[in-house]
Amino acid sequence: MSLEAIKAAIPHREPFLLIDEIVEQSEDRIVCRKTFTGEEFWYQGHYPKFPITPGVLLCEAAMQAGAVLLSKRVADDPSAVPVATRANNVQFKKMVRPGDTVLIETSLVEQLSNAFFMKARVTVDGKVATRFDFACTLTKPESE
Repeated sequence: MSLEAIKAAIPHREPFLLIDEIVEQSEDRIVCRKTFTGEEFWYQGHYPKFPITPGVLLCEAAMQAGAVLLSKRVADDPSAVPVATRANNVQFKKMVRPGDTVLIETSLVEQLSNAFFMKARVTVDGKVATRFDFACTLTKPESE
C-alpha cells in the first residue's frame, strides 16, 4: 500500500505519521515498515549524543498500523476514527536508532461492539524492539 493510500485510510500526517508502507495485510493482521532517518524532530532532544527512538513512538507506530487495519472494517463510516484506550504488557526489548528500519506487526485479537483488542510487535533486524497489547474504540470527531 502506498503512502497516499495510508493517508487515505487514517488521519495521521507528517511529522507524526509513523508508517512508510504496508508490506502485508489480511483481514485480521497487518505488517508495516518504517525507516527512521535520523532527521525526525525528536532525535534533537532524545539523547542528542546517543539518539534513540522513544519507545512510546514505536507503540504509536503499531497503533497507526492497527488504525489502517481497522479502516477497512469501518469503511461504511469514514468519519469514525480509532482512538487508543489502553496499552498493556508493554515491553521495550531493543533500542531503535537513527537509520534503523522496523517491521510493525499488528493483529486484531477480538472485537466487542466498537472496541477492538489488538496485539503488536515491532522488530528491528529480526529482533523484538517492542511488544504490547492495546485496545481502541471508534469515535467521531466533534464538530467545530
